[in-house]
Amino acid sequence: MEVLSRSEWTARADAHRARLAPYVEPHLARRGARVKHPVNDFLFTYYSYRPAQLLRWHPGFGVALEDSSEYASLKGYTPAIAGRAARPATAERVETNTVDASYVSSKRLLIETLLKLLRATAGRDGNFGCFGLHEWAMVYRLTPEQVRHADWPLRLGATGTDRVVESHRIACSHFDAYRFFTPPAAPLNTLSPRSEDRAAFEQPGCLHGNMDLYKHAFRLSPLVSSDLVADCFELAWDIRTMDMKAAPYDLAELDLDPIRIETAAGKQEYAAAQRAFAERAAPLRERLISECDRLIAAPN
Repeated sequence: MEVLSRSEWTARADAHRARLAPYVEPHLARRGARVKHPVNDFLFTYYSYRPAQLLRWHPGFGVALEDSSEYASLKGYTPAIAGRAARPATAERVETNTVDASYVSSKRLLIETLLKLLRATAGRDGNFGCFGLHEWAMVYRLTPEQVRHADWPLRLGATGTDRVVESHRIACSHFDAYRFFTPPAAPLNTLSPRSEDRAAFEQPGCLHGNMDLYKHAFRLSPLVSSDLVADCFELAWDIRTMDMKAAPYDLAELDLDPIRIETAAGKQEYAAAQRAFAERAAPLRERLISECDRLIAAPN
Protein backbone atom coordinates (compact mmCIF):
# COMPACT_ATOMS: atom_id res chain seq x y z
CA MET A 1 0.00 0.00 0.00
CA GLU A 2 1.26 3.45 -0.93
CA VAL A 3 1.37 5.83 2.02
CA LEU A 4 1.23 9.61 1.63
CA SER A 5 2.39 11.94 4.35
CA ARG A 6 0.12 14.82 5.32
CA SER A 7 2.23 17.31 3.38
CA GLU A 8 2.04 15.10 0.29
CA TRP A 9 -1.68 14.45 0.29
CA THR A 10 -2.70 17.97 1.32
CA ALA A 11 -0.68 19.35 -1.60
CA ARG A 12 -2.56 17.08 -3.99
CA ALA A 13 -5.89 17.90 -2.35
CA ASP A 14 -5.18 21.64 -2.60
CA ALA A 15 -4.20 21.31 -6.26
CA HIS A 16 -7.39 19.38 -6.98
CA ARG A 17 -9.54 22.03 -5.34
CA ALA A 18 -7.72 24.84 -7.15
CA ARG A 19 -8.24 23.03 -10.45
CA LEU A 20 -12.01 22.71 -10.05
CA ALA A 21 -12.89 25.84 -8.08
CA PRO A 22 -13.13 27.99 -11.26
CA TYR A 23 -15.99 25.75 -12.39
CA VAL A 24 -17.67 25.25 -9.02
CA GLU A 25 -17.55 28.69 -7.44
CA PRO A 26 -19.38 30.57 -10.26
CA HIS A 27 -22.11 27.94 -10.16
CA LEU A 28 -22.52 28.37 -6.40
CA ALA A 29 -22.65 32.15 -6.84
CA ARG A 30 -25.34 31.83 -9.50
CA ARG A 31 -27.28 29.40 -7.35
CA GLY A 32 -27.18 31.84 -4.45
CA ALA A 33 -28.41 34.62 -6.72
CA ARG A 34 -31.03 32.33 -8.31
CA VAL A 35 -29.56 32.89 -11.76
CA LYS A 36 -29.56 29.99 -14.23
CA HIS A 37 -26.97 29.24 -16.88
CA PRO A 38 -28.12 26.76 -19.57
CA VAL A 39 -24.58 25.54 -20.26
CA ASN A 40 -22.40 25.89 -17.18
CA ASP A 41 -24.92 24.66 -14.62
CA PHE A 42 -25.63 21.38 -16.40
CA LEU A 43 -22.98 19.18 -14.80
CA PHE A 44 -24.12 20.31 -11.35
CA THR A 45 -27.86 19.93 -11.90
CA TYR A 46 -28.17 16.94 -14.22
CA TYR A 47 -25.65 14.77 -12.39
CA SER A 48 -25.99 13.85 -8.73
CA TYR A 49 -22.44 14.66 -7.61
CA ARG A 50 -22.61 17.72 -5.38
CA PRO A 51 -20.09 20.58 -5.70
CA ALA A 52 -18.62 19.83 -2.27
CA GLN A 53 -18.09 16.21 -3.30
CA LEU A 54 -16.38 17.25 -6.51
CA LEU A 55 -13.99 19.56 -4.65
CA ARG A 56 -12.94 16.88 -2.14
CA TRP A 57 -9.90 14.88 -3.21
CA HIS A 58 -9.66 11.11 -2.76
CA PRO A 59 -6.51 9.09 -3.43
CA GLY A 60 -8.34 5.93 -4.49
CA PHE A 61 -8.20 2.41 -3.14
CA GLY A 62 -4.71 1.22 -2.23
CA VAL A 63 -3.40 4.55 -0.91
CA ALA A 64 -3.25 5.45 2.78
CA LEU A 65 -3.22 9.01 4.09
CA GLU A 66 -1.23 9.86 7.19
CA ASP A 67 -2.51 12.31 9.79
CA SER A 68 -5.88 12.40 8.02
CA SER A 69 -8.57 12.74 10.66
CA GLU A 70 -10.66 14.61 8.05
CA TYR A 71 -11.18 11.31 6.25
CA ALA A 72 -11.92 9.13 9.26
CA SER A 73 -15.68 9.67 9.12
CA LEU A 74 -16.06 9.60 5.34
CA LYS A 75 -18.00 6.74 3.80
CA GLY A 76 -15.78 3.89 2.69
CA TYR A 77 -12.75 4.80 4.80
CA THR A 78 -11.20 2.85 7.63
CA PRO A 79 -8.14 3.35 9.87
CA ALA A 80 -5.04 1.69 8.45
CA ILE A 81 -1.78 0.57 9.98
CA ALA A 82 0.88 1.29 7.41
CA GLY A 83 4.36 2.48 8.15
CA ARG A 84 7.02 3.78 5.81
CA ALA A 85 10.02 1.54 5.27
CA ALA A 86 12.36 4.51 5.55
CA ARG A 87 11.16 5.30 9.07
CA PRO A 88 12.95 3.86 12.09
CA ALA A 89 11.06 1.13 13.92
CA THR A 90 10.71 3.40 16.94
CA ALA A 91 8.94 6.14 15.00
CA GLU A 92 5.64 7.13 16.54
CA ARG A 93 2.66 5.97 14.54
CA VAL A 94 0.20 8.56 13.28
CA GLU A 95 -3.45 8.20 12.32
CA THR A 96 -3.70 6.76 8.84
CA ASN A 97 -6.87 6.28 6.80
CA THR A 98 -7.57 4.40 3.60
CA VAL A 99 -10.49 3.07 1.57
CA ASP A 100 -11.60 -0.21 3.12
CA ALA A 101 -11.34 -3.42 1.08
CA SER A 102 -14.75 -4.47 2.35
CA TYR A 103 -16.22 -1.27 0.89
CA VAL A 104 -14.69 -2.17 -2.47
CA SER A 105 -16.32 -5.58 -2.19
CA SER A 106 -19.70 -4.00 -1.42
CA LYS A 107 -19.53 -2.11 -4.73
CA ARG A 108 -18.73 -5.15 -6.84
CA LEU A 109 -22.08 -5.18 -8.70
CA LEU A 110 -21.67 -1.52 -9.65
CA ILE A 111 -18.09 -2.10 -10.76
CA GLU A 112 -19.01 -5.11 -12.89
CA THR A 113 -21.97 -3.29 -14.46
CA LEU A 114 -19.85 -0.28 -15.37
CA LEU A 115 -17.08 -2.48 -16.70
CA LYS A 116 -19.51 -4.27 -19.01
CA LEU A 117 -20.80 -0.95 -20.35
CA LEU A 118 -17.33 0.57 -20.76
CA ARG A 119 -15.94 -2.44 -22.59
CA ALA A 120 -18.95 -2.69 -24.88
CA THR A 121 -18.67 0.99 -25.77
CA ALA A 122 -14.92 0.84 -26.36
CA GLY A 123 -15.36 -2.18 -28.63
CA ARG A 124 -17.60 -0.39 -31.14
CA ASP A 125 -16.88 2.00 -33.97
CA GLY A 126 -18.02 5.56 -33.37
CA ASN A 127 -21.02 7.06 -35.14
CA PHE A 128 -20.33 10.64 -36.19
CA GLY A 129 -23.48 11.34 -38.16
CA CYS A 130 -26.01 12.29 -35.50
CA PHE A 131 -25.20 16.05 -35.68
CA GLY A 132 -26.58 16.76 -32.22
CA LEU A 133 -30.18 16.38 -33.27
CA HIS A 134 -31.10 15.05 -29.83
CA GLU A 135 -31.31 18.62 -28.53
CA TRP A 136 -33.60 19.54 -31.41
CA ALA A 137 -35.82 16.51 -30.78
CA MET A 138 -36.19 17.63 -27.16
CA VAL A 139 -38.03 20.80 -28.27
CA TYR A 140 -39.85 19.39 -31.30
CA ARG A 141 -43.39 20.78 -31.56
CA LEU A 142 -43.24 22.49 -28.19
CA THR A 143 -44.40 26.03 -27.54
CA PRO A 144 -41.76 28.58 -26.43
CA GLU A 145 -43.06 28.28 -22.88
CA GLN A 146 -42.67 24.49 -22.85
CA VAL A 147 -39.02 24.17 -23.87
CA ARG A 148 -36.49 23.33 -21.18
CA HIS A 149 -34.52 26.55 -21.50
CA ALA A 150 -37.50 28.83 -21.96
CA ASP A 151 -35.46 31.96 -21.18
CA TRP A 152 -33.53 31.49 -24.42
CA PRO A 153 -35.18 31.81 -27.84
CA LEU A 154 -34.90 29.20 -30.55
CA ARG A 155 -32.45 30.33 -33.20
CA LEU A 156 -34.72 29.32 -36.10
CA GLY A 157 -38.01 29.77 -34.26
CA ALA A 158 -40.40 26.93 -33.50
CA THR A 159 -41.41 26.28 -37.11
CA GLY A 160 -37.84 26.33 -38.39
CA THR A 161 -36.68 24.04 -35.59
CA ASP A 162 -39.44 21.54 -36.32
CA ARG A 163 -38.50 21.59 -40.01
CA VAL A 164 -34.90 20.65 -39.18
CA VAL A 165 -36.08 17.66 -37.13
CA GLU A 166 -38.45 16.51 -39.86
CA SER A 167 -35.86 16.80 -42.64
CA HIS A 168 -33.13 14.74 -40.96
CA ARG A 169 -32.59 11.12 -40.06
CA ILE A 170 -32.37 10.90 -36.25
CA ALA A 171 -30.33 8.02 -34.79
CA CYS A 172 -29.76 8.73 -31.11
CA SER A 173 -28.15 5.76 -29.34
CA HIS A 174 -28.04 7.24 -25.83
CA PHE A 175 -31.02 6.43 -23.63
CA ASP A 176 -30.56 9.41 -21.29
CA ALA A 177 -30.85 11.75 -24.27
CA TYR A 178 -33.57 9.80 -26.05
CA ARG A 179 -35.80 9.71 -22.96
CA PHE A 180 -36.13 13.51 -23.15
CA PHE A 181 -37.41 13.51 -26.74
CA THR A 182 -40.86 15.02 -27.01
CA PRO A 183 -43.66 12.48 -27.64
CA PRO A 184 -43.94 13.45 -31.34
CA ALA A 185 -40.15 13.17 -31.77
CA ALA A 186 -39.61 9.78 -30.11
CA PRO A 187 -41.06 7.72 -33.03
CA LEU A 188 -38.76 9.58 -35.44
CA ASN A 189 -35.66 8.04 -33.84
CA THR A 190 -34.38 5.05 -35.80
CA LEU A 191 -33.20 3.41 -32.55
CA SER A 192 -35.07 2.59 -29.37
CA PRO A 193 -32.50 2.50 -26.55
CA ARG A 194 -33.73 1.52 -23.10
CA SER A 195 -32.24 1.97 -19.66
CA GLU A 196 -31.70 -1.76 -19.22
CA ASP A 197 -29.82 -2.30 -22.50
CA ARG A 198 -27.36 0.58 -22.53
CA ALA A 199 -24.48 -1.80 -23.22
CA ALA A 200 -26.17 -2.81 -26.48
CA PHE A 201 -26.35 0.77 -27.80
CA GLU A 202 -23.58 2.93 -26.33
CA GLN A 203 -20.92 3.92 -28.87
CA PRO A 204 -17.74 6.01 -28.51
CA GLY A 205 -18.78 8.81 -30.84
CA CYS A 206 -21.77 9.80 -28.70
CA LEU A 207 -21.31 13.14 -26.94
CA HIS A 208 -23.56 12.17 -24.07
CA GLY A 209 -21.90 8.79 -23.71
CA ASN A 210 -18.52 10.49 -23.43
CA MET A 211 -19.92 13.08 -21.05
CA ASP A 212 -21.15 10.22 -18.87
CA LEU A 213 -17.57 9.11 -18.25
CA TYR A 214 -17.73 11.77 -15.54
CA LYS A 215 -20.76 10.02 -14.02
CA HIS A 216 -19.06 6.64 -14.14
CA ALA A 217 -15.94 8.07 -12.49
CA PHE A 218 -17.72 9.78 -9.61
CA ARG A 219 -19.92 6.75 -9.00
CA LEU A 220 -16.68 4.87 -8.34
CA SER A 221 -15.45 7.52 -5.89
CA PRO A 222 -13.69 7.14 -3.45
CA LEU A 223 -12.51 3.85 -4.94
CA VAL A 224 -10.72 5.69 -7.76
CA SER A 225 -8.54 8.77 -7.62
CA SER A 226 -10.23 12.14 -7.84
CA ASP A 227 -7.66 13.03 -10.48
CA LEU A 228 -9.53 10.70 -12.84
CA VAL A 229 -12.86 12.21 -11.79
CA ALA A 230 -11.51 15.70 -12.54
CA ASP A 231 -10.19 14.65 -15.96
CA CYS A 232 -13.61 13.25 -16.86
CA PHE A 233 -15.33 16.37 -15.49
CA GLU A 234 -13.28 18.69 -17.69
CA LEU A 235 -14.03 16.56 -20.74
CA ALA A 236 -17.74 16.66 -19.89
CA TRP A 237 -17.59 20.44 -19.43
CA ASP A 238 -16.11 20.97 -22.90
CA ILE A 239 -18.57 18.55 -24.48
CA ARG A 240 -21.53 20.30 -22.88
CA THR A 241 -20.34 23.63 -24.29
CA MET A 242 -20.08 22.23 -27.80
CA ASP A 243 -23.37 20.36 -27.45
CA MET A 244 -25.22 23.56 -26.65
CA LYS A 245 -23.51 25.48 -29.43
CA ALA A 246 -25.08 22.94 -31.77
CA ALA A 247 -28.46 23.07 -30.01
CA PRO A 248 -31.40 25.05 -31.43
CA TYR A 249 -31.13 27.83 -28.84
CA ASP A 250 -29.82 31.32 -29.57
CA LEU A 251 -27.04 31.74 -26.98
CA ALA A 252 -25.33 34.75 -28.52
CA GLU A 253 -25.62 36.65 -25.23
CA LEU A 254 -23.36 33.99 -23.68
CA ASP A 255 -20.77 34.53 -26.45
CA LEU A 256 -21.44 31.07 -27.84
CA ASP A 257 -21.30 31.10 -31.62
CA PRO A 258 -23.73 28.52 -32.99
CA ILE A 259 -22.73 25.41 -34.87
CA ARG A 260 -25.36 25.53 -37.59
CA ILE A 261 -25.95 21.81 -37.97
CA GLU A 262 -28.80 22.50 -40.40
CA THR A 263 -26.12 23.42 -42.98
CA ALA A 264 -23.46 21.28 -44.67
CA ALA A 265 -20.67 23.37 -43.15
CA GLY A 266 -22.20 23.08 -39.70
CA LYS A 267 -22.48 19.32 -40.03
CA GLN A 268 -18.78 19.10 -40.92
CA GLU A 269 -17.85 21.30 -37.96
CA TYR A 270 -19.94 19.21 -35.59
CA ALA A 271 -18.59 15.87 -36.82
CA ALA A 272 -14.99 17.10 -36.56
CA ALA A 273 -15.54 18.24 -32.97
CA GLN A 274 -17.29 14.97 -32.19
CA ARG A 275 -14.28 12.99 -33.45
CA ALA A 276 -11.92 15.11 -31.38
CA PHE A 277 -13.97 14.46 -28.24
CA ALA A 278 -14.03 10.73 -29.00
CA GLU A 279 -10.22 10.78 -29.17
CA ARG A 280 -10.05 12.57 -25.81
CA ALA A 281 -12.55 10.20 -24.26
CA ALA A 282 -10.89 6.96 -25.38
CA PRO A 283 -7.95 7.03 -22.92
CA LEU A 284 -10.24 8.09 -20.07
CA ARG A 285 -12.53 5.16 -20.82
CA GLU A 286 -9.51 2.84 -20.83
CA ARG A 287 -8.38 4.24 -17.47
CA LEU A 288 -11.83 3.53 -16.04
CA ILE A 289 -11.70 0.00 -17.46
CA SER A 290 -8.30 -0.55 -15.86
CA GLU A 291 -9.57 0.76 -12.54
CA CYS A 292 -12.60 -1.55 -12.66
CA ASP A 293 -10.33 -4.51 -13.43
CA ARG A 294 -8.06 -3.56 -10.53
CA LEU A 295 -10.94 -3.19 -8.10
CA ILE A 296 -12.50 -6.51 -9.08
CA ALA A 297 -9.14 -8.22 -8.52
CA ALA A 298 -8.65 -6.59 -5.11
CA PRO A 299 -8.66 -8.98 -2.15
CA ASN A 300 -11.70 -8.78 0.13
